[in-house]
Amino acid sequence: MKLPFQIDLTGKVAVVTGGGGVLCGEMAKALAACGAKVALIGRTLSSLETVANEINGEGGCARCYPANVLDRAAMESAAEKIHEELGLCAILINGAGGNNPRTTTDKEYYEPGDIDAETKSFFDLDQESVQFVFNLNFTGTLIPTQVFARDMVEGGGNIINVSSMNAFTPLTKIPAYSGAKAAISNFTQWLAVHFSRVGIRVNAIAPGFFSTTQNAKLLWNEDGTPTARTGKILAATPMGRFGTPDELIGALLYLVCDEASGFVTGTVMAVDGGFSAYSGV
Repeated sequence: MKLPFQIDLTGKVAVVTGGGGVLCGEMAKALAACGAKVALIGRTLSSLETVANEINGEGGCARCYPANVLDRAAMESAAEKIHEELGLCAILINGAGGNNPRTTTDKEYYEPGDIDAETKSFFDLDQESVQFVFNLNFTGTLIPTQVFARDMVEGGGNIINVSSMNAFTPLTKIPAYSGAKAAISNFTQWLAVHFSRVGIRVNAIAPGFFSTTQNAKLLWNEDGTPTARTGKILAATPMGRFGTPDELIGALLYLVCDEASGFVTGTVMAVDGGFSAYSGV
């Protein structure tokens, strides 16, 4: 793997939740390329194995630990195995998260009559689905942090949460995901203060728009052409394109490198092609 710059993480254990995904898989590969022993956590073993096989095939060290980040017992069991096989966690990437179609409105704007129409409006979003999305993102960050930050309270460490552009300005149609990511940014700041006296730095990366399997249906039509939403996104992104997963790596390596960012904690770093800076005019 080609890195934007090299840092030395030799011997450090890095736990990556959501490690089988496109973006967090790329982060895991970068950490391994810097010498870290990577523990991949996620619900789908096959996805984790794909990332692990690539890391191990390039001479790195990665192992898979299938577990649900919302299941505390499963996370504690995974932590025990990681301690036995790799060691104590020094870097935690809280990457597990996502949205659910059931919490997405059909329209960007409410129009008179939508409440009784077949369209899925704000009034049709069910509590259970909204709670699931919030829990997946927020509680799915809380629990792994509670489990793995225990490893860091004596010797310090780094926690990187994954926020979103939604945390700066909520996107239309996805209120649950927007609210959850805003909570992640706030939680990042809270944790940074809480752990500041024991050498644990806590920061977040807020990706702009990246085309992944998770958001493919929102961004691309079945014939491969861009959706209207893609047109709006690119028009509001000054660089005029989607990001690529490797473009998150520079921010990641900077934030986990104590020599480079030792006085940086509580930040939410946007990697967004200028999206958060653009007013639209």
